[in-house]
Amino acid sequence: MNTKLDEPIEPDPYLNRRAEERVAARFEVRFEQAEDAARALRAYSLNLSAGGLCLRTRKSYDVGAQVRLAMVVDGEEFHLTGVIAWVRDEAEAIGVRFIDVSEEDHERLRRVIASFRRR
Repeated sequence: MNTKLDEPIEPDPYLNRRAEERVAARFEVRFEQAEDAARALRAYSLNLSAGGLCLRTRKSYDVGAQVRLAMVVDGEEFHLTGVIAWVRDEAEAIGVRFIDVSEEDHERLRRVIASFRRR
């Protein structure tokens, strides 16, 4: 049997790169940017993890744009900053990766995720 161990292994393009468990969760999310406040821009989550979430929104965003989000999930209120990780225009969906999350908020997010798993 011939094997070539020196050749680089191609990464799997479909490999899940998420470090946190993601659960299906639908709740309202408000964008807190000043330019969006007058329009009371809202979106709805499709899923959530302690590291980010997927949102359905009609507003277009650029990958890399920073957003401030306010949301109440399972009775817990969060005000988080995120970066747009991906955009799916045809599905009116965006992926948001949370940044600068306090350890307290990160633990609260993990507890909320665990509560969704138990349902």
